[in-house]
Amino acid sequence: MAFEWISFTTDYGLEDGFVAACHGVAARLAPAVRIIDVTHLVQPGDVRRGATVLSQTVADLPRAVHVAVVDPGVGTSRRPVGLLTAAWSILVGPDNGLLVPAADQLGGITAAVALTNAGWHAARVAPTFHGRDVFMPVAARLAGGADLADAGPALDPASLVRLDPLELRRSGDKLFSGVLSVDRFGNVQLAARGDALVPSMRLVPPVLSVGGQRARLVETFGDVAAGELAVLVDSAGHLAIVVSGGSAADRLGVAAGATVEVAPAATE
Repeated sequence: MAFEWISFTTDYGLEDGFVAACHGVAARLAPAVRIIDVTHLVQPGDVRRGATVLSQTVADLPRAVHVAVVDPGVGTSRRPVGLLTAAWSILVGPDNGLLVPAADQLGGITAAVALTNAGWHAARVAPTFHGRDVFMPVAARLAGGADLADAGPALDPASLVRLDPLELRRSGDKLFSGVLSVDRFGNVQLAARGDALVPSMRLVPPVLSVGGQRARLVETFGDVAAGELAVLVDSAGHLAIVVSGGSAADRLGVAAGATVEVAPAATE
């Protein structure tokens, strides 16, 4: 099963040659394969952010070998893994929770292997650069038609590391949701999806209390006045807190992993 595409998601940044080195490995081993760079600007070591970006992007990508490397445990006992999905795409990266959300978006995991076949790795594997020396060489071979089963022994998908779930609960009319992600604009994406709003939160006028601050419930960014705090359903179907021309994360003083309370606003 060959692939025309590799996608590439990392926290490597753009200031150094790390991304180019990985591209070079793919170009040498699978010169006909094209690469889609999803992002290389994940905050260093932020596995949840990398998992969120990848999982919310893969459904829009072609069938591919998806390489993701946000790997603070590189060189330790954490496993390098390859995951075959029901959509017949393959995910390659560290077993630290980074890959599983994307696999779920691609229909779930149908097979998993540990990437232990040293013949598929670089001749010398640097303990600090598995993206270049393990993950991309494996991905290039898979894209060229090699069988995932030859990359290493099978794993039980249930043994894979999964990220701890964020808080998501209701108490009366109040919704408590973990912050799934903060993007470069400072928009705060909640773990709660749009259908989590109870009817009392949708009353007219649609004003909510978010983290103790008043915020209008709107449909688009164009409905938000300059400097206004607002809540909308974003392109991934999650509730998002935004500020027109500003950062909702700064306004609320929250970061990924924090919990935000959303409730009907008190009447004045």
